[in-house]
Amino acid sequence: MSGTLRISICDPNEGTRDNLKKYLIGMDKVWLEADCSRYEFFSEIVDQTTPDVAIVDIDDDETTALELIEKLSRTHPSCGVIVVSSRTDGQLILKAMRSGAREFLNSPVQIEELVGALDRVAASSDGATRSKSASVISVAGASGGVGTTSIAINIACALAQNPDRSVVLVDLDLALGDADVFLEMIPDYTLLDVAQNISRLDLALLRKSLTKHESGVYVLPRPIQIEDGGSISAENFTKVLGLLKASFSHLVIDLSKSYNRLDVAALQSSDHIVLLTQLDLPCLRNVVRLLSSLELYDGVQDKVKIVVNRTGLDKSQISSSKAEETIDREIYWRIPNNYSVVSECRNNGKPLIRSAPKAAITQSICELAEKLAGGFVVEESEDKKGKKSWLKFLSK
Repeated sequence: MSGTLRISICDPNEGTRDNLKKYLIGMDKVWLEADCSRYEFFSEIVDQTTPDVAIVDIDDDETTALELIEKLSRTHPSCGVIVVSSRTDGQLILKAMRSGAREFLNSPVQIEELVGALDRVAASSDGATRSKSASVISVAGASGGVGTTSIAINIACALAQNPDRSVVLVDLDLALGDADVFLEMIPDYTLLDVAQNISRLDLALLRKSLTKHESGVYVLPRPIQIEDGGSISAENFTKVLGLLKASFSHLVIDLSKSYNRLDVAALQSSDHIVLLTQLDLPCLRNVVRLLSSLELYDGVQDKVKIVVNRTGLDKSQISSSKAEETIDREIYWRIPNNYSVVSECRNNGKPLIRSAPKAAITQSICELAEKLAGGFVVEESEDKKGKKSWLKFLSK
């Protein structure tokens, strides 16, 4: 199982062990090798299963558990040990780390903390291929009408064409979002339903709350009533993102144009921020304003990638070189104009990958999606004006 993080757990308490198993079983790219209720047997289990990560709850017998961790660190140095305990005093944490633990989590374990710990342990491990936590791509617009929803949906559908990926699309335009209409879907649940029940959801129930499109993309739409958008707190939305990151390999978020508290939470959680613009003065002015505002949030501006939509729309467009000079940023990608194809797909409730797979705009969005996913390196030919591009299938 290349790319899968193999995990074994040891916890004498059946209740906390079952809760942890429930989290792990629902995670994408995670394989639960074994679970054990006895400290004295776990070392042998690790010998047999050779997991990438061992999770040990030490509350039942701290002394015996810490001795076990020290032995595992000595006999299986490539196995990252994560300690779980209801105690939070610094002395215990220090003892655990000195015994060889790489991470320390407080019980009851929170899903977002578990995901972060697994990702850090995986990133610090050498040798075999390791799983990585979900990649989050937020698609933002410099103005209304620049095609944010269309691009977000088609990036998600393009990513989902790879069977090794699991993709979820979140519609964060709480008032006027239409991702479900674009994909001709009638969802049973919305973002509001998931956010309001976040404390009772596990990963299995979360998946059941989403609607799967024929392209393979899972969709979490905006609330049904416009006034319901205000009922979703930034805290609950962040927890929703944590669950989604644990369950999917890729999250695509279609932001609103209001850049409210939920949009900011999404931006801060993102790995890539696609800032969509057109080559006209109002859009470029807003790009400058947005980049300036994003400086308020640590690290967010560095994630921004300027993508120009509808290049070649008309001859009066500002040139790419002038646009880059205006915004003091390089343009990351250019998507050619093809309004008739996009409009037809939208009205028919079909993504471009299904209705117009050979169209230049479809190919451009697919290449953009792969570049964001790190699938291959894309080099633009001749100049930076959105002309023909060539793909080089190179490992990064």
